[in-house]
Amino acid sequence: MPPAPPAEPEIRKEVPDGQPMDLAVEDVTGTSLTLNWNPPKYIGLAGLAGYIVEYRKESTDTWVAANRSVTTKTVLVIKNLTEGDTVQARVKAVHGDGGIGIAVLPEPVRIKKPVDTPKIRLPRNLRGTFIRKVGQTLNLSIPVQGNPKPSITWMKDEQPVDTARVNIRNSPGDTILFIRKVERKDSGKYKLAAQIDTLVDEVVIDIQIVEKPGPPRNLKMLDVWGINVSLEWEPPKDNGNAEISGYTIQKADKKTGEWFTVLEKLHACCYTVSDLVMGNHYSFRVFSENLCGLSETAVQCKDTAYIPKTSITYNPPVYQEKDFNEPPKFTQPPADKTATVGFTTKLYCSVRGNPKPKISWLKNQMLLGQDPKFRSLTNEGICTLEIRKPCAFDGGVYTCIAVNALGEAAADCRLDVKAVPVSQ
Repeated sequence: MPPAPPAEPEIRKEVPDGQPMDLAVEDVTGTSLTLNWNPPKYIGLAGLAGYIVEYRKESTDTWVAANRSVTTKTVLVIKNLTEGDTVQARVKAVHGDGGIGIAVLPEPVRIKKPVDTPKIRLPRNLRGTFIRKVGQTLNLSIPVQGNPKPSITWMKDEQPVDTARVNIRNSPGDTILFIRKVERKDSGKYKLAAQIDTLVDEVVIDIQIVEKPGPPRNLKMLDVWGINVSLEWEPPKDNGNAEISGYTIQKADKKTGEWFTVLEKLHACCYTVSDLVMGNHYSFRVFSENLCGLSETAVQCKDTAYIPKTSITYNPPVYQEKDFNEPPKFTQPPADKTATVGFTTKLYCSVRGNPKPKISWLKNQMLLGQDPKFRSLTNEGICTLEIRKPCAFDGGVYTCIAVNALGEAAADCRLDVKAVPVSQ
């Protein structure tokens, strides 16, 4: 039951400029209506007692009070309304002297749930061209918002989608477009529209269905010179609904028949194959390529290229024979050295010469014979004289003499032999 209207003063008189100002609808739901207003322009000396809010349905002339007692607030919610009804509302300003001022809404209000603008949340991967390969599944799930639930429509190239090929499923939160196996003809611009009453949101999704391209056309051999062959061809008749990203050139030697790749991802429609082997016959073929890969077949040149052998007489250069013979020469003479009595020591020097020189050692200008105390070694030009357990008498000037057929060389060094001091 609606609340009973508050008791009104017996004296009722209209107060000029005493009605509430700027009466407006603040909110409408499926069961309520919220009004707000401003105080009257004129308030007498007796002041303002408050406001009474009343409403009536369009089908009746009876006004019903929305508040049980006079309120001093300038906003009020009329509750317990029925969705679908059309309601007229008014606000009475009750003055202290019993006068009233009435403000009426200029238009009736339809009680209904608030409308949320429809909004399509297009995923990032669908904002550009969406590419799928022939035979793949197309499954687009696109979130859609709005209250009440928007009506969804799909169009392809400004025509309704073919429901025999395209499955559309709508749920409260999204819409799904599904094609089990896509074909080239499924390419196009798909328009998705979400509508609530007169509010509409639309997006366009560009879908491109691609496959491998056909082979290039009219491969020709323009010229053969030296070890080079110039080729030229035309783009494929069918690019697979995708841009041609390049061409792959292959060659095959007639002897083996095996194909080898010369170049990949060439953008031009001509190329010169170089570094071919003289005396061989070559065949050539070219594949086209897009984002799906190489074409299933290639275009092959009808002609073969023969790389002729060239007759060249080789005249080897004449070099003057170098004489490597040289007399002996010390590259590192023996160095002076101090040895300790009883401790074996060695003298070193290095000599070169061709023919290999004969090495002899002298001590104080006396040739060292077969004395086992001294051992002479020569290895790769390094001459060594080992003196086993020398004594004080083994000190002196040692001379190394190198002799071959072209000459003689000598080098001296001094050896001092000292006794080990004896501690007292």
